[in-house]
Amino acid sequence: MNTSTATFNWSCKHTWKRSANNTAWCVLGCAIGDFGTILFFQLTEIPFPVLGIMILAIINGLITSIILETIILMTQNFNFINAFKTACGMSLISMISMEIMMNLTDYVLTGGAILTWWVVPIMLIVGFLTPWPYNYWRLKKYGVACH
Repeated sequence: MNTSTATFNWSCKHTWKRSANNTAWCVLGCAIGDFGTILFFQLTEIPFPVLGIMILAIINGLITSIILETIILMTQNFNFINAFKTACGMSLISMISMEIMMNLTDYVLTGGAILTWWVVPIMLIVGFLTPWPYNYWRLKKYGVACH
């Protein structure tokens, strides 16, 4: 496959669909840890700096995403070790960009680390759209996907 910049194909519907599926699973995994962390601090009202909450949310989002990906891969006949290694080898660029943009969106729209009924869908959409083109490119160029 010729994947030089001049001939790279951004119009493959199959790759967009597959990369969207991969990205959606990643958003789900990241959102579990991210939102759980923010909600914990929101409900307990533990005084902690917003930046600290967001850093913890990002770390927990990465961890829950890796856990979810490991479970998904194990259902596809990977043994635990190979599933875990594959999940850890997923694109951290994709996950970190997703996490940062979700938390930045929350901060810009609410002024803090605050989950509301209207901000969560926006955070999820931004979290999905941010890494999706990168995931398409990575899948198209290298054939690398987690599912």
